[in-house]
Amino acid sequence: MLADQAFSRAAGAPLVTGNAVRLLCDARENYPAWLEAIERATRHVHFETYILHEDALGERFASALAAKARAGVAVRIVYDWLGGLHRTSRRFWGRLREAGVEVRRYNAFRLDEPFGWLSRDHRKCVVVDGEIAFVTGLCVGQVWEGDPARGIAAWRDTGVEVRGPAVADVARAFADSWAACGAPLPKDAQAGAAPGPAGDVALRVVADTPGATGLFRVDQLVAALARRSLWLTDAYYAGMSAYVQALRAAAQDGVDVRLLVPGRGSDIPVMQAISRAGYRVLLEAGVRVFEWNGPMVHAKTAVADGHWARVGSTNLNLASWIGNRELDVIVEDDGFARAMEEQYLKDLAGSTEVVLSRRRVRAAGDVKTPRIRGGGGSASRAAAGALRLGHAVGAALSPRRLHKPAPRSVLVSAGLGLVALALIGVFWPQALAWPLAALGLWLGLVLLLRAARASAARP
Repeated sequence: MLADQAFSRAAGAPLVTGNAVRLLCDARENYPAWLEAIERATRHVHFETYILHEDALGERFASALAAKARAGVAVRIVYDWLGGLHRTSRRFWGRLREAGVEVRRYNAFRLDEPFGWLSRDHRKCVVVDGEIAFVTGLCVGQVWEGDPARGIAAWRDTGVEVRGPAVADVARAFADSWAACGAPLPKDAQAGAAPGPAGDVALRVVADTPGATGLFRVDQLVAALARRSLWLTDAYYAGMSAYVQALRAAAQDGVDVRLLVPGRGSDIPVMQAISRAGYRVLLEAGVRVFEWNGPMVHAKTAVADGHWARVGSTNLNLASWIGNRELDVIVEDDGFARAMEEQYLKDLAGSTEVVLSRRRVRAAGDVKTPRIRGGGGSASRAAAGALRLGHAVGAALSPRRLHKPAPRSVLVSAGLGLVALALIGVFWPQALAWPLAALGLWLGLVLLLRAARASAARP
């Protein structure tokens, strides 16, 4: 009971029972399910995404959404301004609007909000008729499907399909994002009575907003409560100190903590460098780190103790935890968690483990057992010896690489950049002074404008 209250208070979301949840892996399972649900829509389709690429896949979704709008179904899309920048043209959105689709853009850049652009709508969800919802890590783009004909592998990602009372919570999350971009949804499109029971799965829908930090508190709590295992997948890992210490404490207490992140296929190379800079402090505490061998692992998932699991849009970094609108589903169900664990082990089979020393390598499928203090009989010692032998053989066959300090090229680039900046300041001070002066003028005018608006609004 106390743990349930702690999760509800940390997440700001109650535990909702009576749901059916289906795990959807990669584009091959997610996109067909979304398109099928859109095709069957009779009342409304609510679609929220960070990026909708204007490519072959984006055109496929645009055609499906436009067709439903022409058929009289209310179709509404929220996309992020920064996510859509240089990826989707005005003509693309114009065609959708001409077909009757309502389109809203979240948080476009404004001169009077110099740092407002830092808050992004990173959610990815689809809600159809208030009866079925999808919460996912996938945006819409061809890279998630890959191109088998050209030998280009698909991105690795994860989502869920939800039916049952929790769909109303996803619908309310979309309504909140819609209202953040303009007028609220009409009453007939808002989430009304929750759908009836569709299964026996309990879950929470955590809809984070800038500054709410609900998922950060939950992630901290899970790291503190995990007793056997905590397996994490993250696309852009850059753990804050408090969370890193929580993972270290769990690993040092005997919990099997693992972290799967992109390898050389990361779509944002600088994030890979940031992630790798944090490996050593994890590895030294016993956390196992794996790098995906494919083009990109974009999933944001966690599974703990074979019972608790999370799937959604939140990355393990400051921007997701504090700055963005994020949406995740937290499932408390043995069967779903078991499916998540099975998929995780499949993912590790396509990954390389990062180690400090080859002597410390364990097989990817090796699950830690709780420490047993005290003596043991010969049977226990024999079993332990057999396990060690099996793990040693598995480790010998598993790909791994030794963790090295930060690449010399990164250090050289950073050093040269700082030296160049210093030289510019010495020999061409105006080159630094003018941009700083322009920034100061901009911020000063913004503050004066806000002061004038506050005075005008005062009774």
